[in-house]
Amino acid sequence: MNLETPLGDEVLALRAGDRVTLSGVVYTARDEAHLAMMRQGIPFDPAGAAVYHCGPVVDGDRVVAAGPTTSARMNRLSGFLLDAGVRALIGKGGMDAGVTEQLRDRGVYLAFTGGCAALAAARMRLEGVFFSDLGMAEAVWALGLDRLPLVVGIDSRGRNLFAEVQARAEVAAGRT
Repeated sequence: MNLETPLGDEVLALRAGDRVTLSGVVYTARDEAHLAMMRQGIPFDPAGAAVYHCGPVVDGDRVVAAGPTTSARMNRLSGFLLDAGVRALIGKGGMDAGVTEQLRDRGVYLAFTGGCAALAAARMRLEGVFFSDLGMAEAVWALGLDRLPLVVGIDSRGRNLFAEVQARAEVAAGRT
């Protein structure tokens, strides 16, 4: 299924494990960008938006690399974006039970494979930047996507593939 931003209720039908592609504009945000948005406001319309946990490498008007960063770093920083209407968080490694609950009935977490920064960049065009004073990695970049391949890692029903794998690993290791 190809999703297009701004996202709507179609994300509520997605199930953890579904493969999708995403087109349209997404906004990058790492730790410092989240904090800046909390202090100064969200510089884009959050209704139906997708936020990509990424610090891209940009050269002039070209995205050179745009691999995901570890989303768990944003666990405590994501709630205000979801409250404002963001429908999808994108990154690698999953997010905690708190974010899983915050996504319930309103959004999804989409996973992109780490180590594929050049593949991601090949599907992107630069649309703009906010908070450029934070530096390249921490600024909020508006990126136009053309069918970026993703997997639903956490769905709007509370299923979290990353938590399931962690639980199975703990059983296998005899820790439960």
